[in-house]
Order: sequence, then C-alpha cells, then structure tokens
Amino acid sequence: MADSVTVVTGAGGFIGGALVAALRRRGAGPLRAIDIKPASAWYQRFDDVDNRQLDLRRREHCLEACAGVGDVYQLACDMGGMGFIESNKALCMLSVLINTHMLAAAREHGARRYFYASSACVYNTEKQRGYEVTPLREEDAYPAMPEDGYGWEKLFSERMCRHFSEDFDLQTRVARLHNVYGPHGTWDGGREKAPAAICRKVIAAKVRGDHRIEIWGDGRQGRSFTYIDDCVEGIGRLMQSDVGEPINLGSSETVTINDLVDIVEQIAGIRLDRSYKLDAPKGVDGRSSDNTMILDRLGWAPSTPLRDGIEKTYAWIHDQYVAREKGLAHSV
Repeated sequence: MADSVTVVTGAGGFIGGALVAALRRRGAGPLRAIDIKPASAWYQRFDDVDNRQLDLRRREHCLEACAGVGDVYQLACDMGGMGFIESNKALCMLSVLINTHMLAAAREHGARRYFYASSACVYNTEKQRGYEVTPLREEDAYPAMPEDGYGWEKLFSERMCRHFSEDFDLQTRVARLHNVYGPHGTWDGGREKAPAAICRKVIAAKVRGDHRIEIWGDGRQGRSFTYIDDCVEGIGRLMQSDVGEPINLGSSETVTINDLVDIVEQIAGIRLDRSYKLDAPKGVDGRSSDNTMILDRLGWAPSTPLRDGIEKTYAWIHDQYVAREKGLAHSV
C-alpha cells in the first residue's frame, strides 16, 4: 500500500513554503503542495514535491487536494498585513469556503490529522485597547469580538474544526499565529506585514539617500513578532501533540512599532526622520502572546530574539530590493 500523502495548502505562500521545506527536511514522505497562484509565483517551490495549482474555494478542488491524504496542513486563505485586511473584509471572509470544503474533503478521504492556521486576530478587540499590553490568553477570544472580517473568518473556522473533531472524530489542531515574519516573505505590494514593510522602507531610504520614513499610526502600538523558524517548529510540535483546542503560537517579546524601527535602523546603520500617518490602518493598540499554555502543553515556546530574526529578514529583503533595482528580480 502506498504511503499516505501529506498535504500543505497555501504552499505557495510565506509560511506554507517554509512548512513544505521543513517537512522535506524531516522526510515526511510524499508531499503535495497546493496554492491558487501559478507555480512561478510561489515563494518557495521544490521539484520533488507534487505541486498543484488549485482554487480551494471550489469543493471539487479540495477533494482532489485530499485524495490519498494522511495529514493536512491548511494554511490557504486570502490575507495580508493590516493595510490589506482592513480594506478587503469581504475577500478575507470568503476564505471560510476554503476551510469548510477542506474539512469536508479531509473527512471524506479519511485524513488522520488536520492542522488549521488561525490568527491572533481572533482575540476580542476590547482586550487590546490602550498601549499597556496585556498578553492574550487563549480564553480571551471570548466573548467574541475579533478583528472585523479576517478575524471573524478565522474564529468561525476554528469552530468548524472543533465541531468536525467532536462530530466526525477528525483530529484537528489549531494554532493562533502571531505576526509571523522572516526571509522568503512578502515585503512589498500591499500585503506585507510591519517587519517586512519597515525593513523595505529603511532599505529604500538608505539606497536612495532620502533619510525619511513614514510610520503608520503613532508608533506606540505594541506587538510581538514571531520568527518563521519558530512558527514552523511550533506547527510540527502541535501536529504531533494531543492538544485539540486552539493554542497561541507567538513570541512573548513585546515591542512598539517605534522600537521595531529603532532595531531596523541599527541594523542598517542609519537614522531616519520619522513622520506618522495617523489615518493609516494600524490595527489594535496592543497585542502580545501569553505562552503559558504552549509551555505547559508542548514544553516549548518561540524563543528567537526579535533582533536576531530581523537581522536575517533585513539581509534577505536587502538582497531582493537591490536585485529588483537592477532589474534582476521581481517583488513577491
């Protein structure tokens, strides 16, 4: 009997591509990578993987994706940074079709385990007002008042996973990801998140000799940022665990956006004049991950210092930026 297939959806994206790379290194067996984008636009792609371009909003494509499946890693959704999700609420909500059809297809094909990539945007926004950041515990998602659009879709899809586990005995695992960043991620074009956007802005200022930077909001927003290697490691540990309820997967190191700009400036060796775009999308005032549960249940938590992760991210984006300026690469 042939080995069952491990399926990664959203595999052409940032986290999905890194996850496929990690599964290959671990010898996970036959891998099937799925994304709606043409293969030429994937962030990472491997020739020894079954790469397929499918639209998982369509049920028949989900059934094709799950044929012969063992484990499913469901990361496909329409998303981006705060600028994107605040301006595209309906598109973000439509991602509910993906997880609904994928759960049904995974059940129909007898999947063993099903991982769902949720988000810290599920947390009650009333608990994230004010700049004094109180780390969010898993129970803080209720009473429900998530980020409008994207957060509601994620919270609803979490419930879908719960009920498929309860009613159909499909073993589901749910991680609430907190601001994942790193090399091989989106750094331009409108879907990038704060670490990549700030790295790009600092690089552009240095390359062009125009030492100014625009910051969205007043720079006092508090955040924790999770390095991609920690994210992928946590997904692997969670998938092999018996933790069936949603769990935080994020760094507990909290900084302001101004602090983040300070770090990138130090890495670049420059100081920039800052202006603040107060009417730009900025999200909640403060958000950080309480890692009590993940430490208790998995005996592990993300630990990459922000400075270390940003150094690697800055170096990668710098190379991409310079190559694009020379006409040798295109932005993804």
